[in-house]
Amino acid sequence: MNLAPTVSVVIPVWNAAKTLRHCLDSVAAQTHSPVEVLVVDDGSTDDSRAVAAAAGVRVLVQPVNGGVSAARNAGVAATTGDVVFFLDSDVALAPDALGNALAALAADPGCGCVYGVYAPQPLIDDGPVERYRVLHLHSALTRAVGPVDTAVFALAAVPRAVLRDLGPFDENLRSAEDDEYSERLLTRYRIRLTDAVVGWHDEADRLLPLLGEQYRRAQLLRFSLRNRYRRRGLALNPTLGVAAAGLAALTLPAPLLGPAGAALPAFCLAVFAAADPPLVALLRRAGGWPFLGRALGVHLLVNLALIAGAVVGLARAAVDPTFGPSRRPSRSAVRPLDSKGW
Repeated sequence: MNLAPTVSVVIPVWNAAKTLRHCLDSVAAQTHSPVEVLVVDDGSTDDSRAVAAAAGVRVLVQPVNGGVSAARNAGVAATTGDVVFFLDSDVALAPDALGNALAALAADPGCGCVYGVYAPQPLIDDGPVERYRVLHLHSALTRAVGPVDTAVFALAAVPRAVLRDLGPFDENLRSAEDDEYSERLLTRYRIRLTDAVVGWHDEADRLLPLLGEQYRRAQLLRFSLRNRYRRRGLALNPTLGVAAAGLAALTLPAPLLGPAGAALPAFCLAVFAAADPPLVALLRRAGGWPFLGRALGVHLLVNLALIAGAVVGLARAAVDPTFGPSRRPSRSAVRPLDSKGW
């Protein structure tokens, strides 16, 4: 009789006291119980450690804040399950998430990573900015369900054998680590996005933090474009919409040239609004026309932040050879396995 594989849940945490209890409660309520739950505290300065300790889970404290890649690597090295389920501290899982992830892996032995979708409601509803962002991510992820060329490790199951084969996450990356690891996965394995694994996500609830986050992530765009434009790459924002947003900003002075000039930015804005019909329809259903108008305004600013970040990132990469992923010219460049199982 074949036994079900054991699962270790690894939760990297940095100042997540607001959401961590929800996250841990959802893991405790799983219909398929994990063999262990490990919170990797990445130098938190809030009450995250106390929240984890009160939940009765094991806590591994990192000596310095090394970023999510380093925290995940430490979590893998300190756990033993046949499958590692990576869970972000701002995500609460549906009760059947672990069981469904294992079922998806069992159904496709060549699959190296199964990950899930975000629910259309925030984990903690803090207002319209957060509702827009959660709906945006829900729309993009649910439309991509199936075999994909991009992995997202916020709620993802990966067999330990795959992690041993491919090596650790690139600790030089504090964002876009998903894109870099996706490239390694695709050399040997398949990636699957499934709507049978669902999590409620807590997103940025204020405009400036949201824009800052998008700006920082987009600086690594140069290193993730290959992933975005693969046949089954995951693109959260259509290229047409991003281009139209940029052109709308560039043509804002056009009305100074005369009445006809006003039509140019207006046309670009119209193209931007029409570039993602499923998202527009979802936003309107969720909050009506007033919410749709506000959400599209935020969406426009998000796209402009992405453009600004990409431009800055290209400039940084041109002058700083250490910016971006560690160079991996061959498998020998990947850090060797250590005595703890990597």
